[in-house]
Amino acid sequence: MKYGDLPGFVEEQEAFGETTVTIETPRIREACEQARDELGFSMLVDLVATDYLHWGGKGVSGYIATASGRDLNFPSTQGLQTLPELKPKRFSVSYHLLAMRQPAARVRLKVWLDDGEAVQSVVPVWPTADWHEREQYDLMGISFEGHPNLTRILMEDDWAGHPLRKDYPIGGEPVRFSDAE
Repeated sequence: MKYGDLPGFVEEQEAFGETTVTIETPRIREACEQARDELGFSMLVDLVATDYLHWGGKGVSGYIATASGRDLNFPSTQGLQTLPELKPKRFSVSYHLLAMRQPAARVRLKVWLDDGEAVQSVVPVWPTADWHEREQYDLMGISFEGHPNLTRILMEDDWAGHPLRKDYPIGGEPVRFSDAE
């Protein structure tokens, strides 16, 4: 496929049998419309944000990469042999797309943004993005411009913070017992 013609195209990467296309953040809706209308990606399978706070910084344990990966049943760290590659901004938002044809095609469109930056809503492109975007807003604090109802979907309305961010305080809520005074 020719992804280089998508609006806001930055780069295309192939890894592990998957294609990731990075798009300039202000042009994501335009790129999604073209992916749907001209490339046949009629289905938004998922939309997910990732927090890369302190990624590649001091104290981040590295890994030794092998062709077969690591054995997850034998956890260990090998120190700082390979540091993760620095990311352009703190957050990425990935749009996992599927073209319903034979053979089925998949692609991931990705944008980068910093804390407080918003990204355009793709609800006008794929209505299913409504719940996906609300989930990322609720759990990661990502704002989607033009979303018809950007409110919490999983956490209570008065919940403070966004629990999947790396800077969210760990420690839980104080337990209230019915017998306690």
